[in-house]
Amino acid sequence: MNRSTRARRLPVAVLATALATTLLAACGSGGDGKAGAAEPAGDAATTTGPAAAFPRSVAHAAGTAEIKARPKRVVVLDSGELDDVTLLGITPVGAVSPHMKTEGGFPGYLKDKIKDTKDVGPMNEPNLELITSLKPDLILSSKVRHAKVYDKLNAIAPTVLAETTGFPWKENLALYARALGKEAEAGKALTDYEARAARLGEAIKAKNGGTAPTASVVRFVAGPTRLYQKQSFSGVVLKDAGLGRPASQDVDKSMLEVSAEQIDQADADLVFVTVADDPSRTKQSEVQNTPVWQGLNAVKNNKVFNVPDETWMSGIGVQAAEAMLVDIAGAAGVDAPK
Repeated sequence: MNRSTRARRLPVAVLATALATTLLAACGSGGDGKAGAAEPAGDAATTTGPAAAFPRSVAHAAGTAEIKARPKRVVVLDSGELDDVTLLGITPVGAVSPHMKTEGGFPGYLKDKIKDTKDVGPMNEPNLELITSLKPDLILSSKVRHAKVYDKLNAIAPTVLAETTGFPWKENLALYARALGKEAEAGKALTDYEARAARLGEAIKAKNGGTAPTASVVRFVAGPTRLYQKQSFSGVVLKDAGLGRPASQDVDKSMLEVSAEQIDQADADLVFVTVADDPSRTKQSEVQNTPVWQGLNAVKNNKVFNVPDETWMSGIGVQAAEAMLVDIAGAAGVDAPK
């Protein structure tokens, strides 16, 4: 799910500024045509401010979306987009549930925000007829998920695609916020989250004599066990919280697949474990019953923590990241940041 990307990654300070000001900066600019790039303001420059400026053109990974008015009926086709739009105060009319959610249905951590949202999945083959019946005025997804049906989606409503999901989640939020006219709200939410992550990191370091512990992320799926590295959603959040990574995960890639015999590469001061599928379909039991797993320092020190897959893996947004901070605080034995 969390794939590496060639997409341009902005420094945090630049990204936060871009979220609130990108359309204003685009006035008089032709834009660079890249996903997430500032787009020409056109007639929008005559309105009262960049966030309120519609119609607008939004350059994205598959082209340019012409959005006539602030979107009100939004369909999202991945879990990161679901986190993003609900963060910005929008209840989507349609969404897909995480494709690895064993029990089905939408993410539990967002249940109070999506009571009236229709399931238009499955993710791999969204129900185009149902999407059409919902009369959306904007569709959000990514090329890695829905490039093959982009033309069909775009015929239903203006469709904005990020390049990929996972690692570039902050840049994706910026892109979707532009399409929604919610740049200021997104910028504030991201800045607030990063401040909380930094405070958490300082509290954890203080508890550990000024040195941050290392953190490992293990995901059991129907296949080889995965260790998540720095270019993943969870990797970004752990970095934001100032935690170190074991050598196997201190790599600018998304994930490493390991066998039961290689699970020693998961060892760290704190080990976070998620399960993406029915446990009986994964190698969780096999791996955790091996002498190699039992010999991990984290296992012997009771520093292995089971955490929700729907936030640590599928969430891919500020709200999921905030939930991760609470889990990290609990594992580290400090108070969660307010």
